[in-house]
Amino acid sequence: MATEREAHWQKVYAEKSADAVSWYRAHLEVSLRLLERAGMGARSRLIDVGGGASTLVDDLLARGLAAITVLDIAEPALDAARRRLGARAEAVTWLVGDVTRVALPAAGYDLWHDRAVLHFLTDPADAAAYVAQVRHALAPRGHAVIGGFASDGPERCSGLPVARRDAADIAALFGPGFELLHGERELHRTPWGAPQSFAYALLRKAA
Repeated sequence: MATEREAHWQKVYAEKSADAVSWYRAHLEVSLRLLERAGMGARSRLIDVGGGASTLVDDLLARGLAAITVLDIAEPALDAARRRLGARAEAVTWLVGDVTRVALPAAGYDLWHDRAVLHFLTDPADAAAYVAQVRHALAPRGHAVIGGFASDGPERCSGLPVARRDAADIAALFGPGFELLHGERELHRTPWGAPQSFAYALLRKAA
C-alpha cells in the first residue's frame, strides 16, 4: 500500500504534465554547472534523486555518461521521462522508491544530485534518513549537489510545507564527513513566471 508521500506524488504526475509543475526547467543549468565543477565525466556513476520527468537525464546522456540512475517516488514521472527518451531510456537505470527507504548500493555512486527532494523532508527523522542514504551510497571522495528552496524561498511547494535551507544549512545537516566546497543561489521562475529562490550546496564526502 502506498504511503501518503508516495500517493501525493503519484497523483501530481498523473494529473499534470512534466512542464506544468512549478519546478520545471527546460535545462537544469545550475545543476549541470555544479556537477561539472565536481568533475563529472563519461565514466561517472551518477544518481539523480527525485529526477522524475526532469530533462537532466537527457543532458547527461548528451554528455556521454554511461552509468546514470534516476530515482523517483512516482512511477508516472519516470514513465514521462522514458517516453520522452524513447530508445535512449534503455541506457538508464530507473528506480521507483522513497529515497529515505529504498535500497541503494554501498558506495555505488560518484555523484549524487537532488534538486528539490530534501527540502520536502521536514521531519528530522526523514532528513536524517536521507543523510544516511547519501553516506551509504556515495563513494569516498564522491560529490553531492543538493538544491532546494533557500531561506527566503517559498514556504510551501506542491501543497506541502518545505524546509528552507541555504548552502551552509545543507552542509550542517550532513555534519562531519562532508565538506562544503561551494554554495550557489538561483532565482528560478515557474512556468507561469513566479520567482522562487533556490540554494545549492556542492559537498564532498571524506575519503
